[in-house]
Amino acid sequence: MENNHDIDKKFNEASQSLEEPATFPGFDKVWAKVEEKLDKKEDKKRIVPIWFPYGIAASLIIGLGAFYFINKNDVSEINKPAIAQNKVSPKVNSDVQAIDSTVKSNIEKQINGLKENHNQKILAYEDAKIFHDNQEFEKGFIPKENSIIIRNESNRIVPIKINNEVPQVSVDSGYKEKNIEEVVVLGYNKTQTNPRSFSSTTVNSQKVENRPNQGFLNSLQGEAPGLAINSTSGTPGSSRIDNNNIRNEFKQNNNISQALIGTVSGLPIVPNQGIPGSSKQILIRGMSTLNTNSSPLYVINGKISDSKAFSNLNPNTIESVSVLKDAAATSIYGSRASNGVVIIKTKKLSRKERKAFEKLQKAQDSITISKQIQKQNNEEYDAFVENPFELTKNQSVSTFSIDVDKAAYSNIRRMINNGEYVNKNAVRIEEMINYFKYDYPQPKNNQPFSINTEYNDSPWNKQHKLLKIGLQGKEIPTDKLPNSNFVFLIDVSGSMDEPNKLPLLKSSFKVLLDQLRPTDKVGIVVYAGSAGMVLPPTSAKEKNKIIEALDKLQAGGSTAGGQGIELAYKLAQENFIKNGNNRVIIATDGDFNVGASSTGDLQTLVEEKRKSGVFLTCLGFGMGNFKDNKMETLANKGNGNYAYIDNLQEANKFLGKEFAGNMYAIAKDVKIQIEFNPKYVKSYRLIGYENRKLKNEDFTNDKIDAGELGSGHTVTALYEVIPTDVNSEFLPKENDLKYTKNTNDENFNNELATVKFRYKKPDGDQSSEIVQVVKNTNQSFSSSSDDFKFASSVAWFGLVLRNSNLIKNKDLKDIESLAKKGRGKDEDGYRAEFVRLVETYKSTQK
Repeated sequence: MENNHDIDKKFNEASQSLEEPATFPGFDKVWAKVEEKLDKKEDKKRIVPIWFPYGIAASLIIGLGAFYFINKNDVSEINKPAIAQNKVSPKVNSDVQAIDSTVKSNIEKQINGLKENHNQKILAYEDAKIFHDNQEFEKGFIPKENSIIIRNESNRIVPIKINNEVPQVSVDSGYKEKNIEEVVVLGYNKTQTNPRSFSSTTVNSQKVENRPNQGFLNSLQGEAPGLAINSTSGTPGSSRIDNNNIRNEFKQNNNISQALIGTVSGLPIVPNQGIPGSSKQILIRGMSTLNTNSSPLYVINGKISDSKAFSNLNPNTIESVSVLKDAAATSIYGSRASNGVVIIKTKKLSRKERKAFEKLQKAQDSITISKQIQKQNNEEYDAFVENPFELTKNQSVSTFSIDVDKAAYSNIRRMINNGEYVNKNAVRIEEMINYFKYDYPQPKNNQPFSINTEYNDSPWNKQHKLLKIGLQGKEIPTDKLPNSNFVFLIDVSGSMDEPNKLPLLKSSFKVLLDQLRPTDKVGIVVYAGSAGMVLPPTSAKEKNKIIEALDKLQAGGSTAGGQGIELAYKLAQENFIKNGNNRVIIATDGDFNVGASSTGDLQTLVEEKRKSGVFLTCLGFGMGNFKDNKMETLANKGNGNYAYIDNLQEANKFLGKEFAGNMYAIAKDVKIQIEFNPKYVKSYRLIGYENRKLKNEDFTNDKIDAGELGSGHTVTALYEVIPTDVNSEFLPKENDLKYTKNTNDENFNNELATVKFRYKKPDGDQSSEIVQVVKNTNQSFSSSSDDFKFASSVAWFGLVLRNSNLIKNKDLKDIESLAKKGRGKDEDGYRAEFVRLVETYKSTQK
């Protein structure tokens, strides 16, 4: 079959010379039969002519070529035969060409699309045509200069008439607005963005045209949400625009927008420069648009630090890491902990690590100190001198008014948590002690309060003793409380325009509203440059109406505090509930500067108003400009109490959990007088209550004002005692007196002291007296109660903050240890918070 192989070879060469395979339908079957014939052997020997095989091969090649060149349109028509070995020119397929063209076109469109998207900067707007006097203009339309921009709902310019004159009107940018809630851009490269905010409010031209007598200004009232546009008789605290100013300015300068400049607080208004979109854009921003720090607070070994110091710690030296979030963080560390607190405790550091850590901490402390100096600039506190030791034989009687205020502790907590300098005059130790509740029994025999005493060793002067006197107010069930007539007196002056002032104030009052019953009433009076009533006395069941009035309040203007107090008391008296709970609740930063603003004037004012039978509660807010001295004067002289609200947790405590005790008085003008027995007491001094001390003869004088005790309230006072057998370095010098009896011949057994209490009923004018004797005991400090230990630790910390010269031991570690021992049950965690506060302050003193 050698000849057959030659034929195959020649056929393959002819096929390979074609650029397209020479095939046709059914070719494989035909060729298979040909090979079968070629390979078939016959048993019979016969002589085959030599030209026969070549003839067969030639016929096959000619037949295959004929099949290949058959016309597609006419199968019966056969193309001219072609020899297989001749070269054939390739044919171009039109379908492939069309596909290539389509792919190319799509690719070009994608590229062009990407270029367009890359150059497109405006996301929230689309092209809009410009109309003026019903004529269409292109984007390049240029109006006159100093023209105001007004657009109606149909995107057409609206002519506004003022004094029968029509100003030139133009368009701003040729874009119409579309609302976008959120735009998210993801990418791997850094990009620089230019944030812009626009007002989406439109004013319909018909609304302006239908109010011909109201003028341009009045037609805009109520149309721009979040922007107060009022006449000159607006609410205190709101921005005002005077129609006359606009008309006069327009007459003089033919310029409306110029008349608005400076009239809307915090809102820039600029004239158009003649080219659409050329005027400065108005930026209206809310709190959420401001960049805020989202980093947590780091506390390393009790010391405030930062993420840099944390990252430099060797992981092997870290003993434990705990995280506090939400209320658990802010209640302890204040507003700085709004993003959480990371508390790190390390093992013993190496010398190198300790030096590096101390270096970082010193750098941080220097920054903190500079901030401290700035933060205390304008806060005001009344200076006072701590009570000295008194010789018992010369002066055995001590008299003072109770104090249920709690402002000093929360104010000091704010200072320490914010890393500020603690002003020693802000430290009133009695308010620190009374911030906490103590486990005293309920009174018996229909008495308004129970009396509790404890006598034991002093923790800061080991040879001295401490006498603790505690009062427990009778707890009245909520359903038994009398109906309330509350008047909220709210400062909306410009100084209240800070997040921790007016916004926190509104949230705090909403906490109080949750405690009221439908039978209780609430009125709201505000004051800024002047005072005004924004809500008449309204039933607490209309809670939404009260909240709506609160939410509308805005800060701005000067502070006419005296006028506000006058109006609030007048409203409370007009709606006075006999045998009820009538109270004015003032909320302010204390920065009064109009009318009765001096401390003396305010004292005279509230002393006069307390005769009306209306009680007073003062709530202080803010920092940097806080006037503590004025707030304390109002509370002390106005039959009231005083609290400082540094965060919402404090609002929940004072106005929520302790609402009844702070808002319902069960006894007023409560005074304490204690007489010490010279047999056992050589000298004594009252811890705190410096501005609550009374003359001894004032004790029985019912005209002398004193403190109020609320439902379930506790009041605690501490006396430091030098026993007769102790020679202390703090004893005052003795004077030789000729007529004073220096010996004590009478025998009072083991009486250490006699305590007397005088009080009036909330609506009474005559006082009653209770007497209790304190026995002399000699118990060890370890046997003292948890309340005694904890109250002692709080007083001790206050003495250290005031840098008292009357204590020996000022070691903060000892204070912290004693507070931990006296923590007790501590269901609300307030005592644990105090321990952490001492730890934080200790870390700043290294």
